[in-house]
Amino acid sequence: MTPPLVEATGLARWFDVTPSLWARLAGEHRLLKAVDGVDFAIRRGETFALVGESGCGKSTVARLAVGLYAPTKGSIHFDGQDLSLLKDRRRSRALRRRLQMIFQDPYASLNPRWRVADIVAEPIRAHGLLAGRRAIADRVGELLTQVGLAASDGARFPHEFSGGQRQRISIARALAGAPEFLVCDEPTSALDVSVQAQILNLMKDLQRSLGLTYLFISHNLAVVFHMADRVGVMYLGRLVEVADVDRLFRAPLHPYTRLLLDTIPDLSMSGKPRGPVAGEVPSPIAPPPGCAFHPRCPLAQDRCRREAPLARPRADGGGTVACHAVEEGRA
Repeated sequence: MTPPLVEATGLARWFDVTPSLWARLAGEHRLLKAVDGVDFAIRRGETFALVGESGCGKSTVARLAVGLYAPTKGSIHFDGQDLSLLKDRRRSRALRRRLQMIFQDPYASLNPRWRVADIVAEPIRAHGLLAGRRAIADRVGELLTQVGLAASDGARFPHEFSGGQRQRISIARALAGAPEFLVCDEPTSALDVSVQAQILNLMKDLQRSLGLTYLFISHNLAVVFHMADRVGVMYLGRLVEVADVDRLFRAPLHPYTRLLLDTIPDLSMSGKPRGPVAGEVPSPIAPPPGCAFHPRCPLAQDRCRREAPLARPRADGGGTVACHAVEEGRA
């Protein structure tokens, strides 16, 4: 098998949220463990999705994956190179050109004072990919056409476009550097449902034509089912289950995954009993001992309250799951 394009090992990101300077001087530190030991690998050309409730650490993983955050512990490798260890500026710049990010809010991620042509051309100029105003303008026109806009739209400002069109501009900007890996942080959550479908189909078409690899962040399970090849389910900074998308939706093992899937409307009206997700996600500043999900889990026992489960291979060989109930055959 070929090595993965992206690989995270023991990846963690903690934030110091100590309330005052006096507390810090006294040696009292409060740490928010946004991501706390995550392992995953993404193969070339596939879409790996992260799902979970708000506050579980998905967006922090996205920022770690493109180098916006440095890991507190662990590592993330891109094409065999540890992103946090790249000290040579030229090598770091060349590597980071190969990975780009599409942000959640198309209204906030575009500079309102720049024309669209300048927004899309910025990565081309920053990385020195083309020289000459004519060559850059032609490339910008190609990119805008590629995402379903007109080349003449480059003369307009972002406020003249709808939300879906702005996200197309964001995608064109991300593609301007000719990347191999795109991190998509809930790219359709701020859009209407009909526009979401258009953007998702565009992203799948671009992946097929350009051979792109995606890390796709979302809380919308229907979107994940449409986009992903493999799925990782996050809860309170950790991965509780990883599996192929078909296997995860057909035979979820972790109780949290099952509860998440129960939130999807049952259009077939099968009458299957459903248990909505109860309670709230605990604070990552003071997580519960043992399994972080045990206060909300219907299968929790004493072992769950005192011992954190390890990720173990699923019985069907299609991923991993971290759950004592699954390991003991109680699920």
